[in-house]
Amino acid sequence: MVPVPKLTRADAVAALRNPLAFIAARWTPEPRTVQRAALAALVMSVVIVVTGGAVRLTGSGLGCPTWPECTDGSLTPTTALSYHSAIEFGNRMLTYVLCAAVGWAIIAARSEKPYRRSLTRLGWAQFWLVMSNAVLGGIVVLVGLNPYTVAAHFLLATVLMTVAAVMWQRTREGDGAPRPLVGKAVQQLVWFLAVASVLLIAAGTVVTGAGPHAGDSSDVKRIPIDWETVAKLHAVLAWIVVTLTFALWFVLKAVDAPKGPLHRTRDLFLVLLGQGVIGYVQYFTHLPELLVGLHMLGSCLVWIGVLRVLLALRERADAAVDLPGPAAEVTVGTRA
Repeated sequence: MVPVPKLTRADAVAALRNPLAFIAARWTPEPRTVQRAALAALVMSVVIVVTGGAVRLTGSGLGCPTWPECTDGSLTPTTALSYHSAIEFGNRMLTYVLCAAVGWAIIAARSEKPYRRSLTRLGWAQFWLVMSNAVLGGIVVLVGLNPYTVAAHFLLATVLMTVAAVMWQRTREGDGAPRPLVGKAVQQLVWFLAVASVLLIAAGTVVTGAGPHAGDSSDVKRIPIDWETVAKLHAVLAWIVVTLTFALWFVLKAVDAPKGPLHRTRDLFLVLLGQGVIGYVQYFTHLPELLVGLHMLGSCLVWIGVLRVLLALRERADAAVDLPGPAAEVTVGTRA
């Protein structure tokens, strides 16, 4: 066995001053480890959205009526509170699990060799988004589940998901300049798809803010608009997204595009079909809680699917690797 080196006083001081640099100097993770760490952060960003939806759908939004404590004088639920407190407090505790996943992604990215500043920055961006959304979540409680703050809470979680998805993709490619795999017309079509998806998600938050699931059994303020009308607009936007996705798949097939964009477009189309079925069933069955929760999960998967399509339109080689071509030949000739 290889002996474990003793920790000297100088090592301890260095670890306290810059723990990330200390770990990076003594550990080099496999590329697969970095990828899994980034994926774990992405999965937890989805889990925290779904469990937040469970808090709303069970009417537990004010189960812990204050923040950062659960109740005045107690950080945890007391026996005087109902099971709603346990649900709300459990969701708060999952924030620490999310922080651990993001922290693991940061450590793995910082320790990878060669060092990639872009990955580390994406990890830190997730950390600050988690902290910001935790504070916003506290504000949501303190203002009594105001629907506009609840919508902002969800949208900020979606931004976190976006950064996590980008980091996961970046762990599987190099740092070279991006090279497009499709023409500009296809790229523009995908950007139209992304914008339509953003509008779809935004309309969904309005439906939630105006709909019957207020998040608590008390008299919670709602967005003063007919939620069924917004739900119909939401459905129209969903059909636009589905149509754009199908058109994209058809165009990619017609131009004989690489398999990456084609397969990811197909996956997105299948997720959209499942999400559409859930959406219509929940509408005609008067929004049962279980289906609404599945629809929230589907919303996360749709957005991640759109991002994967967008990121599949280009490739990045390792910046340290010389690509074959005239420039490389000249370099080789000069060295000879």
